[in-house]
Amino acid sequence: MNPWRRTAEALLAGGVDALQLREKHLTDSELLRRARLLRQMTTEADALFIVNDRPDIAVLSGADGVHLGQDDLPARAARRIVGPDLVLGLSTHTVQQAEDAVEAGADYIGVGPVAATETRGYAEGKGIELVRRVCSRARLPAVAIGGITEQNARAALDAGASGVALCSALCGAEDPELAARRLRAAISRSG
Repeated sequence: MNPWRRTAEALLAGGVDALQLREKHLTDSELLRRARLLRQMTTEADALFIVNDRPDIAVLSGADGVHLGQDDLPARAARRIVGPDLVLGLSTHTVQQAEDAVEAGADYIGVGPVAATETRGYAEGKGIELVRRVCSRARLPAVAIGGITEQNARAALDAGASGVALCSALCGAEDPELAARRLRAAISRSG
């Protein structure tokens, strides 16, 4: 079995409620095959499935939504591809970008990076304070992104985030299922 598939299965077994496919180096046909398999896995686990950057792959795989960065296809163009029923998320790094995402028709925003992260190449994070400022002004659910760990996830939620997104802390863990369970326990604790 492929390592990515083992990791996805472990994360779903550990209780994650959403998976995002973010893969920049696959051919389109392989990306679609992987997306369809992840869609099947997340459906069986009653979890959401989001495709990063690619509204076409999101539609073709039956994903729940697509997530875009600031340099990706504009939100309005992506909405024409995915239609009104798929979830559209946008990464934001400033209060202004978050407010622009509301106007662009996003359903939720990613806010960050909260801390430095090699996954996206951010040498510095913008801190929990950015999450607090954006959540106090934006009229959309906000997911804290970038450098989120078991140690800072609860603080991001306490700052107003509706959820947290992790990559390295879960996918890079020696035991992704255990890491997911520990994260769920950490964010379940009252602030």
